[in-house]
Amino acid sequence: MSNSYAGPVPGGLRTTEFVLRPIMAADAEKDHAAVMETRESLRLWEQSTWPEDDFTVDANRLDLVELEERHADRRAFTYTVLNPDGDECLGCVYVFQTSASFLARSAVAPIGDDDWDQVDAVVYFWVRRSHSEQGMGERLLSSLRSWFLEEWQVHNVVFVTNEQFTEQVDLIRGTDLSLKFELVEPGKAGKYLVFG
Repeated sequence: MSNSYAGPVPGGLRTTEFVLRPIMAADAEKDHAAVMETRESLRLWEQSTWPEDDFTVDANRLDLVELEERHADRRAFTYTVLNPDGDECLGCVYVFQTSASFLARSAVAPIGDDDWDQVDAVVYFWVRRSHSEQGMGERLLSSLRSWFLEEWQVHNVVFVTNEQFTEQVDLIRGTDLSLKFELVEPGKAGKYLVFG
C-alpha cells in the first residue's frame, strides 16, 4: 500500500464466539496450527502452493513479523481470529485499500456500475477448517459487516474470495451481498470474486 490509511483503525472485535485483534509474531504457533489444518482451502484461496506441507512455525513467524509491521505502519491490517480465551487461532482477516500494490497490479472488471476507486476497504478472510464446518464463516462475515460500518466508519466494503474456493463463494452468495467486480491477480489462476 503506497499510502498509510488515514481513517480510524479499531483495536479489535469481541463476540461471544471469537475475538479479533491485530496479529503479532508471538502468535506464530497458534496461527501455524490453524493454517496447516486449513491448508487445502488456503491453497485455493491463495491460488498458490502456500502453505507447503513442510511449512514451519519459524517460517510462519517471519510472515507474521511482516504482517505486524505493515499493520503498525497503517499500510494494511491483519487481525487474528481467536477463541474467547485467546489460546486457539480460528482464522484471519486482512484489510487493504485499493491502492495496495498487489491490487494495483491486478485487472479489475466491474460487473455493474460500481467504481473500484470508490471502495473504502478490501477484505479477505478465512476460517479454520474445523470451525468452518460449524458455520463460523457466516457468523464472522456478519460480524465483520457490522464492525466496518460501526467501528471503521466505512460504507463501501468489499469481500474477496477466489472462484475456485467454492465453499467460501457459496457462503458469501448465501448473504445479501452481490458480485460487484471480478479481479485477476498477475500470475494466479482463476478469478477473484469481489462482493459488496
